[in-house]
Amino acid sequence: MTGSESTPSFRLAYVPGVTPAKWVRIWNERLPDVPLDLVAVPAAEASDVLRKGGADAGFVRLPVDRTFFSAIPLYTETTVVMVPKDHLVTAAEEVSVEDLADEVVFHPLDDVFDWERPPGQPAFERPATTEDAVELVAAGVGLLVVPQSLARLHHRRDVTYRPVVDAAQSSVVLSWPEEATTELVEDFIGIVRGRTVNSTRGRTQPAAQSQPQSQPKAKRAETSGARRKPAPGKTKGKPTRSGGGVKRGKPRRRS
Repeated sequence: MTGSESTPSFRLAYVPGVTPAKWVRIWNERLPDVPLDLVAVPAAEASDVLRKGGADAGFVRLPVDRTFFSAIPLYTETTVVMVPKDHLVTAAEEVSVEDLADEVVFHPLDDVFDWERPPGQPAFERPATTEDAVELVAAGVGLLVVPQSLARLHHRRDVTYRPVVDAAQSSVVLSWPEEATTELVEDFIGIVRGRTVNSTRGRTQPAAQSQPQSQPKAKRAETSGARRKPAPGKTKGKPTRSGGGVKRGKPRRRS
């Protein structure tokens, strides 16, 4: 038997901006004997990693191929524009796509949005990564529209952000190959959906748990019934004891 067979593990992929710590903590509490291995992957490569078996499930961004993958929606992020701290945009609490129409807005090659048309004016060339684009924003060369989690991930003191109220949004889902829905995948689905320990699929034995609970109830019912049933002869015995006391106390008649 190989080590992987004797000690199973669960591999969870996640894309930049997603923080799986909460779910990992619950997994470690419920399944301490099954290691959970985190696999950090770029958003554009997440589907290929899952498709090729590089992870059992993953927190990925839409869209996903629903003919191959199952997906559970988790949340949709606020879209923000990253700007230098002294930019005019910082005077407003939020902006619209139209407000960015005359600005140079970077569209990095790893952009997570499925744009029909990116906002603003295109840059001379596309940065390779979001991190590279943030560097250019800090240099005052242009702006960058990203999900809020990525703005936090690439936080800098000289860069800030504001919500873009009408821009495209990015949604995060838990996804896995539909034909590879293992018991461990079901366990993780239960954690993500907030199931309790007793309701998690594949880990409960309801028949074995319910039987001991029903027996004491039956015994209590029988005992309670026995107390309510009068004992034979007990009602007749009470007058006899009372009458006997009267006879014992009556003096004898002298002749």
